[in-house]
Amino acid sequence: MKIVIVSIFLILTITHILHALHVFQQNRYELDRYTKWLLDLKNLRPNGYFTYVALAFIAEYLFVHFLVAIDGLAIIIVTALIAIVLLYREEHKTYIKPLVYTDRVKRQIICISILDIILVSLLVFSDTDLLIIACLLPLTSWLLIYPMAIITRPLEEKIKKGYENEARDILAKSPELIKVAITGSYGKTSTKNVLYHILDEKYYTLMTPASYNTPMGITRTIREEIKPIHELFLCEMGADHKGDITYLMDFVKPSIGILTSIGPQHLNTFGSLDNIIKEKFEVIERLPSDGLGIINIDNELIRDHKIENDVRIVTVGIDSEADYRAYDVHFDNKGSSFKVMIDDEEYEFETVLLGKHNITNLLLGIALGHKLGIETSKIIDAIRELRPIAHRLETREINGYHFIDNAFNSNPVSSRLSLDVLAMMPQKRVIVTPGLIDLGKDEERYNEEFGAYMKDRADHVILVGKGRARAILKGLERSGFDMSEVDIVDDIYKAFDHIYQNFTKDDTILLENDLPDAFSN
Repeated sequence: MKIVIVSIFLILTITHILHALHVFQQNRYELDRYTKWLLDLKNLRPNGYFTYVALAFIAEYLFVHFLVAIDGLAIIIVTALIAIVLLYREEHKTYIKPLVYTDRVKRQIICISILDIILVSLLVFSDTDLLIIACLLPLTSWLLIYPMAIITRPLEEKIKKGYENEARDILAKSPELIKVAITGSYGKTSTKNVLYHILDEKYYTLMTPASYNTPMGITRTIREEIKPIHELFLCEMGADHKGDITYLMDFVKPSIGILTSIGPQHLNTFGSLDNIIKEKFEVIERLPSDGLGIINIDNELIRDHKIENDVRIVTVGIDSEADYRAYDVHFDNKGSSFKVMIDDEEYEFETVLLGKHNITNLLLGIALGHKLGIETSKIIDAIRELRPIAHRLETREINGYHFIDNAFNSNPVSSRLSLDVLAMMPQKRVIVTPGLIDLGKDEERYNEEFGAYMKDRADHVILVGKGRARAILKGLERSGFDMSEVDIVDDIYKAFDHIYQNFTKDDTILLENDLPDAFSN
C-alpha cells in the first residue's frame, strides 16, 4: 500500500518540479537569481499550485474530521485526482518560453527525480501524516532545486571546462581568423546582424547565432560552426555580472571590439551603474595595442569614460561629432534614410530598419566595413537589403493588423526609442507591454518613467499583468495621460483579443517586451 502512496505523491510533484526547473532555466541556472525570484512571493501566484493543493487538503481535513469518519484513503484519492488535474493542465498549457530539454536539463531531471523519490519515500515510510505530506510536497519540489544544483555543479563545471578547452584549441589553430567582439547594454544582436551583412560582402563570416552570448553559447558556436574556410568571427558578448566580459575577452581574444551602448540593464545583478560601465568597457580595454575599438559616443556614459588602453579608437554618432556621423536623418513607416561623410565624400543610405538606435547600429557596421576595406557601394547595398531581426522593432502584419514587434528583452533606453518610433506612426497608436524587469531596486522607478514617457507617443495603453502595472499607471497619471485609454489584461492572449475587438487595421500596435514565463505576473 505504501508503494502506491509513494507513487501517487511522486506524480503530484512532477508538475511542481517541472515548473521549478523551468524557472531555474529562465534564471540562467543561477541560484541567487532563482532565490530572488522565489522570495518575491507574487511570482508564485501564477504557478501557485501548492497553495491550491494546501487549501484543498485543509478543506478535506475539515471534512474528514468533522463530517465523516474515514481513514487516509480519502487523502490518497483526492491527491491522485489533483495530480491528474495538474498533469492535464501542464500538458495543455502554452508557455511564452517553454522549458528547453537540453542535455543539462535532462541531467538535472535525473538528479532531482532521485532526490524526490528519496524524500517522498522517507516521509511515507516514516508514517508521517498523509495530509502533512500532501501539503508539504509542492513546496519541497521548489526547494529541491538547491541540492540538485549543488550536486550537479561539479559535473556541469567539468563538462563546461572540457568544451571550452576544445573551443580554445580551435581558435588557437586559426591565427588568421579576424575576431570581432560586440557588447553593450542593448543593440548587441542588432549590430551583429548589421555587421554580418556588411562584412560578408568581402569575408567568409561566421556569427554567434541569436543571443548565443554566454560562455557556453559562444563555446558551442566555435565547436560546431567554425571551419577552416572562415575568415571573420563575429562574437556577441553578454554580461549581467562583474567579470563576464573580462572572461569572454580572455577566452576569444578578439582584435576588434565594438561597444554599442551602456545603460541600466541588469542592475539587479551588477549592483550599480559604475559596475556596468567598467565591465562593458572591458571589450575595449582588453584589446591588443594593434587592435581597433569602435564606440558609440552619442551614449553619454561611453562618451564621458576615459579609456586606459592606447588602442586605436573610432567613434560613431548622430548627435555628436564623430568619425562616422549620420545627418539628414529621416523616418517614416517604411523605414529610414540618412547621409554619412566617408573619405570626404557624401553617401546616402536607405534601410527598412526603424528607430534612431538602428541608425547607430548601422553606423557601427559602416565604420568597421570601411576600416576593413569594403567598398562603400557594397555597404550601401548591404544596408538597403537588411531586414529586421525578429522581435527587435520588426514590422509585422498579424491577421491584417500592423504591429511593431519589439518584444525581445526591453530596457529603459530601448523602450523610449520604441515609443519614439511609435510616435511617428499614422492613425491610432497602441502600446502593449508587461513592463520592464531585471532592474533591481530601481525597477519601480524605471517603470514609472516608462509610463510617463508614453504621453503624446501612444494613444492607447494595454498593460499585461498586474505586477508592474502599478508603477506604469503612476507614470501615466503623473504625465496627464487620458486614463480612459488604459486597459489591464491578464496575459498576452487577452491583449490580442482586446486589439482585434477595439482597433482597426490602419492602427499601429507596438509590442514592447515579452517577459519569460517566470516573470509574467
